[in-house]
Amino acid sequence: MTSVAHSRSEPIRDPGHGEAFTGHMISMDWTETDGWTPPQLMPLAPLPVHPGTIGLHYGQVAYEGLKAHRRSDGRMALFRPRDHARRFQRSTHRLAMPTLPEDAFIETAELLVAADQGSLSDDPSHSLYLRPFMIATDVSLMLRPSRGFRFLLMAFVAGSFFDPDVEAVSVWVSHDRVRAFPGGTGDVKIAGNYAPTFPAQRQAIAAGCQQTVWLDAVERKYVEELGGSNAFLVRGRGPRAEVVTPELTGTLLPGVTRDTILTLAERLGHPTRTTRVSLEQWRADCLDDTVTEAFACGTAAVLTPVGKVVDPVGGDWLIGDGRPGPVALKLHRALVELHHGVLEDPEDWCHVL
Repeated sequence: MTSVAHSRSEPIRDPGHGEAFTGHMISMDWTETDGWTPPQLMPLAPLPVHPGTIGLHYGQVAYEGLKAHRRSDGRMALFRPRDHARRFQRSTHRLAMPTLPEDAFIETAELLVAADQGSLSDDPSHSLYLRPFMIATDVSLMLRPSRGFRFLLMAFVAGSFFDPDVEAVSVWVSHDRVRAFPGGTGDVKIAGNYAPTFPAQRQAIAAGCQQTVWLDAVERKYVEELGGSNAFLVRGRGPRAEVVTPELTGTLLPGVTRDTILTLAERLGHPTRTTRVSLEQWRADCLDDTVTEAFACGTAAVLTPVGKVVDPVGGDWLIGDGRPGPVALKLHRALVELHHGVLEDPEDWCHVL
C-alpha cells in the first residue's frame, strides 16, 4: 500500500454535522476494458461534470458511510470496514454498477484516514465520517447503464449527535408517504432513496419533530425506520429489559450499527428480538408501560433516544418519561467505548491502522 504522510492541517474543533470536510479525497475509475485504476490521493476539489452525465439524469449513484475513531492509545481505527464494503457491493450491484473489491475499499479508507487524521481533534465525541460513493460517468442521455464509473472517497469531521443532558427527540408518523416498497431499493444505499423523503422530513419539522416514522408500503401499519436510521424499542425495565427492532423485510436497510447494537445488548445481558412492530402496538405498549424506551441508530447519528411520537392520525404519546432511558445510555456508552478501543472487541470489528 502506498505510504502517505499525515496531514499537517489544524484539528477541527467545532465540526457541526456534515460540512467540516477534510483536505483530501481519493479517486478511482473503471471501464469495461481496463477495470479499476489504482487509487489516487488528491486535494478535495470540485469535479468537472458534463451536464449529460448518466449519473445525473438516471440516478446511477450508490454510496456508503463509515467512521474512523481515534483510540485511547492514539491510533486510528476504522469500524467494521469489511461490512461496509460488502454493503457497498450490494448497493452497486443493485444499480448494475461494477464491484469494488473489499480490499480496495479498505485500502482507500486507510489512505484517506492516514492523510487527514490531523483534522480530527482529541475530543472523544468527534470522529472521521468517510463517504465512499460511485457515480456513472458516461456522457449520454440514452436510457441505459453506464459503461464507465468513478469511485470517490471523501471525509468530514463529525461531532456527536448524542448528548445525554439534552431531551430525547420527537418523531412524526408519515401516513401518506412511504420510504421503500417490496422489490424496490430500501435495503441498499443509493442516492435516489433519499430526496423523496424530504417532503415528509419538512412535515416532521413543521410539527416540531426531528425525524419521520416510516411505515410499511403495503399495509401502512408496521414501523420500518426512523428517518434514515434503524428503530429500536426497549420492553420492560432493569438489567434484563428486552431490546427489540423491526425485522429485515427487504425494505429496511441492514444497518451495521443495528447489527452492532444487537450484539452489544446481548453481551450486556439484554435479550434481543427482531419482529414486525405495528404502530398501534407501539402506542399500546407505551401507554401500559411495557415499552419504556425507544431509540434510533446509524453510523452518522450513532444512537439517538426518542421521547415522543407525534401521530397526526391517531394522536401523540410519550415513551417512558420522555427522556433518554438507562438502556439507551448504556448501549451508547458501550458503543463509544468499543469505537475507542476501551471495550473488548472479540468480533475484531475495529480495523486498527
